[in-house]
Amino acid sequence: MRPSRPGVLVGLFVVVTILTWALLKPLYVSLPTMPWTAIPTVLVLAIGEAYSGWMTKARIERRPDTKPVDALAVARLAALAKASAYAGAVFAGLFAGFTLYTAELLDQRVPRQDFFITGGSALVCVLLVCAALYLEHCCKVPKDSADDDR
Repeated sequence: MRPSRPGVLVGLFVVVTILTWALLKPLYVSLPTMPWTAIPTVLVLAIGEAYSGWMTKARIERRPDTKPVDALAVARLAALAKASAYAGAVFAGLFAGFTLYTAELLDQRVPRQDFFITGGSALVCVLLVCAALYLEHCCKVPKDSADDDR
């Protein structure tokens, strides 16, 4: 499995943002208000992935007071990180499209509320992408100097 490329994630973010903004023109009036619950939920996921990356890196490097890590567990964490990076980019684009559309309607109460909720949601989704890329980086096996001598 190859590492996620940030350029692809940014492209995905931009395309989903533009599509969401364009689709909201005719649909926004019929949508319910945005729930605020995405913000703490995604924030907890981002913190969990960043912590998992930190602990996995420590276990791979065999720092003192850590147990060796199972290779299959690292592969699963790498797959989780890759999926989270792509999902985070898509949802960040979705929320950013909402934020861009509602930025034009800040003089009304409901769009103003949606603006702040979707803006915060987009930011925590970007944090999730960063945490996922960090976890993916931490899952790399370090080059062993003993292998280089052979």
